[in-house]
Amino acid sequence: MSDMQTAAAPAAKNNTTTDRQSDREVVVTRTFDGPARIVFEAWTKPELIMKWWTPKSFGITFISCEADVRTGGSYRFVMGHPAFEQPMTFFGRYLEVDPPRRLVWTNEEGEEGSVTTVTFEEKDGKTYLVLSDLYPSKAALDEAMASGSIGGYPEQFNQLDGLLKSLH
Repeated sequence: MSDMQTAAAPAAKNNTTTDRQSDREVVVTRTFDGPARIVFEAWTKPELIMKWWTPKSFGITFISCEADVRTGGSYRFVMGHPAFEQPMTFFGRYLEVDPPRRLVWTNEEGEEGSVTTVTFEEKDGKTYLVLSDLYPSKAALDEAMASGSIGGYPEQFNQLDGLLKSLH
């Protein structure tokens, strides 16, 4: 798929929707061709996460990816970008892990980090995914939206869709 495709692109078979639900929450949805257990694995196995997590158009690459995906476990993603001298580190804790139905984790790299909840609902061999990012304040969500990080979901999910095709 083209890096330029977005949720509004008519050519996209499975569109990604991004909706601000409230002052503090954004919800992203997408249907993936594949069973929930495979989609869940793509969210929980470091070797798979590294293949789709960063939008290619952002120029960010993984340096390392650690994920102890269990309730109480933690994750640490270290990424590089040619424009930055120092790597970017994203980390947090898994609050809830219910394979292959639900993941909940914290995003602790800043004071205004969100809590992310992802649900995986399988029907007829497809998985309906709902991702919710709940921020501690309206200002924190406004900043995340202004930074462009939320705008990367359609591209990320297109990349995940491509990976899933190779897994089943």
